[in-house]
Amino acid sequence: MRMAQIVDSLGEKGNHAELKFKGWLDKHKLAYWYIQQDLTTFSNALALYFGSKRPDFMILLPNLGFILVDVKYKQMDKKFKTFPLDCEETRSYSNLQRHFNLQMWYVLSNEEYDYGTWFWIPVTKVLEIGRLANYTSRVSGKPFFPIPHSDFIQIPCDDSLDKLFAKCLKEKV
Repeated sequence: MRMAQIVDSLGEKGNHAELKFKGWLDKHKLAYWYIQQDLTTFSNALALYFGSKRPDFMILLPNLGFILVDVKYKQMDKKFKTFPLDCEETRSYSNLQRHFNLQMWYVLSNEEYDYGTWFWIPVTKVLEIGRLANYTSRVSGKPFFPIPHSDFIQIPCDDSLDKLFAKCLKEKV
């Protein structure tokens, strides 16, 4: 398969994951803004902090504020039980988080889980784990952090965001 076909396929799967996540948010009556990815809706000044990439959702939390979420279609490496997260993108999101005091999270799933489980992890934790190891993808040639499956907070489709907060309060995220 050519690289362009792989990118198109992953882009389609990523869009599908976003729609499934949007459905999960709607099911649980969570307020959100779905952030348009069109380049004309993006401030040039903001691009200085984290390039042209932006999160997919702003989830609004009553009495708390909001968190930014980038939804990803990712498959777990079966041998190592890790999910790959792009190093450059993670560092860009970390810059956004630091400069503007925003909470930035990744949320992953795929058709293997039938989008019935969402894997949540804050960008800060990805960087913490990523300090220990990063690798280069044989497919894209880009560096990535292999994040162990066990470091994600898993939220089944029938669970609400309450589980995320309970886990964050119980453990050091």
